[in-house]
Amino acid sequence: MRNRRAWSATRTVVAGLACGMLALALPGAHASTGSGRPTGAVSGAGRSERDASTVNEWMRTAGATIKAEAHPAPPESLIWDAYVSTAVYNAVIGIEGRFTPYKWDRRAPRTASPAAAAASAAHRVLRHHFPGAAPRLDAALTGTLAEIPDGAAEDQGVAFGKLAADHVIDLRRDDGRGASVPFPARPRPGVWRPTPPGHEPFASAWIGRVRPLLLDSPHQFRPGPPPSPRSARYARDLREVAAYGGRTGSHRTPEQTDTARYFATLDLQEALGDHATRHGFDIAETARLYAAANTAQADAVITAWDAKLHYGTWRPVTAIREADTDGNPATRADPHWEPLLVTPAHPDYLSGHATMGGALMRMLTGVLGTSRVDLHIRSTTTGASRHYRYAQEYERDVVDARVWGGIHTRTADEVGAATGRRLAAWALRTYFRPVA
Repeated sequence: MRNRRAWSATRTVVAGLACGMLALALPGAHASTGSGRPTGAVSGAGRSERDASTVNEWMRTAGATIKAEAHPAPPESLIWDAYVSTAVYNAVIGIEGRFTPYKWDRRAPRTASPAAAAASAAHRVLRHHFPGAAPRLDAALTGTLAEIPDGAAEDQGVAFGKLAADHVIDLRRDDGRGASVPFPARPRPGVWRPTPPGHEPFASAWIGRVRPLLLDSPHQFRPGPPPSPRSARYARDLREVAAYGGRTGSHRTPEQTDTARYFATLDLQEALGDHATRHGFDIAETARLYAAANTAQADAVITAWDAKLHYGTWRPVTAIREADTDGNPATRADPHWEPLLVTPAHPDYLSGHATMGGALMRMLTGVLGTSRVDLHIRSTTTGASRHYRYAQEYERDVVDARVWGGIHTRTADEVGAATGRRLAAWALRTYFRPVA
């Protein structure tokens, strides 16, 4: 039986967190270290890199558990990842300090084991939401704790990790996850309707109404409306996706086809862990990287889905096949046109992938203090891996990929990426900041 009296050492602290590092979070004000390490990090501070690997291990466990138990669509999994990574972050930062905690003000004894706290936090969040996975999760926690010396430090870490997890569970209670959210619009020219081949209803519409992780509301960064179907820009968008996004007869190069397929689904959690390991991040830096990236992407998905619900624009496959109904003489109908990729079951504007890409890259450049993100990212669709040295390279490809895949207009992609950058820049002013 572990020492429960360690709870008495946990105490509340509301420190006067200094603002000297605020410039880091402002657009265009990166203080690059040139090494890929987070700006504001103390080289060699904290515990060993072995402790940091605990965070990577438990984020992998989280991914496997979420996939097996929830069978989520990719946008949904990001919200689950954010729950786990914020609990882990608070558990670690409550011991290590150095960065502002996520909506919390608790501290643990400095003698507590941050690795035990991280594992305990992830385990408790996952076990709460996925009780059917309890045997596997319990075995994984036993394995982690077996690597940590028994004693007060381990006991304190386990207790504090549970406390951090319970806080995040309470924060996310009744947040709208999984709620029934109907799509109210009626089919008419320009308005989304189920698309071939499955003609499925609007998938995961609740995402557009769920309470964000960082933002004040789902519509805080809702952009202006998309181009009118009768506008020149709309016609230009439609001509491009018709020419480059078709399954057959496309102007795409083989390289462009590879890019479209590569971006269908990506393992970004693996890429984050790989970056942290290669750059020698300690446990606080690693926990921060995951929490910052995952909350930014989760809120980007929420923002994109809010726009999808609000504007409800039809997808290219519908727009191209029914172009003779849009009132625009510059468009031409092709009733047999098919996209390269299967169209996801939700509206065009905004592109979720592009909004997430803009948010992820802006958050990473803020956390790392450099535009050199140095990510090795594997596509779970094609199995191929790509190395992205700079943020703008990734953003460029994710925008192009959705056009070349025939599933988004360029405007939906470009406005999405810009919206993601804006929301992440705003979040960086408040969250995950170094403590001076």
